[in-house]
Amino acid sequence: MMSPAGGKSRPSLVPETPGPPTISFGDLLEEVGSMGLFQFFSVLLLSLPVLLLASHNLVQNFSAASPEHKCRLSPSTNASGGHPVPLDQSQFPDKCRRFVHRMVLDSNGSLEKGRGAVTEPCQDGWLYDNSTFASTIVTEWDLVCNLQPLKNLAQSLFMAGVLVGAFIFGDLSDRFGRRLILIWSLLLIAVMGSGAALSASFAAYCVFRFLSGVGISGFLLNYVCLSLEWVPTRHRAIVIATQSYCSTAGQVLLAGLAYGIRDWRWLQLAISAPFFCFFAYSWWLPESARWLLANNQHEAALCNLKRVAKINGKAATGDTVFLEMLETQVGSNTSGRGAHSCLDLFRTPALRRISCCLMFISFSMNMAYFGLSMDLSMFGLNIFLMQLFFGSIDLLAKMGCALLLTYFGRRTIQATSLVLAGAFLLVTLPVPPEMLLVRMALVVLGKGCLAASSMCLYLYGGELFPTVIRQTGTSFVTAMSRLGGIVAPMVLLAGGYQPSLPLLIFGITPMISGISAGFLPEMLQVPLMDTIEQVEER
Repeated sequence: MMSPAGGKSRPSLVPETPGPPTISFGDLLEEVGSMGLFQFFSVLLLSLPVLLLASHNLVQNFSAASPEHKCRLSPSTNASGGHPVPLDQSQFPDKCRRFVHRMVLDSNGSLEKGRGAVTEPCQDGWLYDNSTFASTIVTEWDLVCNLQPLKNLAQSLFMAGVLVGAFIFGDLSDRFGRRLILIWSLLLIAVMGSGAALSASFAAYCVFRFLSGVGISGFLLNYVCLSLEWVPTRHRAIVIATQSYCSTAGQVLLAGLAYGIRDWRWLQLAISAPFFCFFAYSWWLPESARWLLANNQHEAALCNLKRVAKINGKAATGDTVFLEMLETQVGSNTSGRGAHSCLDLFRTPALRRISCCLMFISFSMNMAYFGLSMDLSMFGLNIFLMQLFFGSIDLLAKMGCALLLTYFGRRTIQATSLVLAGAFLLVTLPVPPEMLLVRMALVVLGKGCLAASSMCLYLYGGELFPTVIRQTGTSFVTAMSRLGGIVAPMVLLAGGYQPSLPLLIFGITPMISGISAGFLPEMLQVPLMDTIEQVEER
């Protein structure tokens, strides 16, 4: 490159004056190989843990399943004949109470006189039907009757862990890098997930599940950004689609694991132990050069770019070219991460609109999605087949979404998928309960649209936030998604008072958020932005 005076400029990591013309990071990435062997292995290694994310999110469909149960009789009621337990309102044996005295019928089928029909809670525990599951946390700690809400509490605490992790790791990732937080998040998932499998008490189980949720949040925040920041604009949709397929395939994998492993401890261990392997190989992954440049860590960025070029077979481009291109790229960046905080998401008009819209979309979409996914028994069918069916439908929906994203853009797909999801769920309301298959088909279609919307949101959110606060913005979006996951069980509980209320809420909120998606800028074939100023100028 020539200096303004016409002489030869000496390559420098930090230019003294902003003389050379700036060059985009996309062009810089092309020099070292924008989609070569490095990108292939990087995306592959980041996608493998995604296979088990759905397992951690939905494992309690199986590990917390409630089998048929009845009161265990006390030794004093072992006499033959009579009725050891009363009947409930549906004329079935009551699952939560028993007679204080064993009730004996006379020859006319009436209770013998003098024997009061006094009942009491199950004082000696319960007998469970183990034909489907050898053991669940429900049978392990008797989470039935008055303690039944505790199993939902365990799931809510897991979601709360993801929520807390989003606030903790979002800012840390922008300050200390994507790679470091991702690595230690994988270790946290491995240790705490395995700890949950070895828990001696329900309280310990809840603590371990909460902390594993924190770790999952750290991984969720960083694997998408670390993938996007190493691939060119034209391949971003393909990369996100691939990783989203892995997440959905994880639902199918969970159905197979749960079918083959009927003990909750071994199932929990099976989905947690592989994260030790993921932690071990994650040290190979380099830090995002885009993040390093945005934070003025030029030597580290140069080292990573050289490494990527070598893996992609482009080492012959030479150090001088790298230094020259790095110099011009650095000239266009801001002065580092220290000047930014989460308040930047709401200070400027464009970024404030983006942040609020994405957070509302994430909350409403995930509330409806987890509300439909966490209660497979509501359909009255085999839960293993329902998990397999739901996962397969989600996979097909995401494949269609990936194809449409290439032609119609992000904003159109995001808005349309949310509005359709809400419409399908609302149409379910007037369908009579007797038409179970029709209701199930409409719910499945709605859930498929929500799955397509989630894939679009992962891509869209990563594109809309600038590099300097990308993780901070993504953390807020993730936090709202987990808040939706926490609220979902509460909405389901409201169905006990008004059966149509959950579907009504799950239908209306996605439709409203779909309308809000229309206020977001389109990012089809638009390079990633590095600064807040670039966002405001669009």
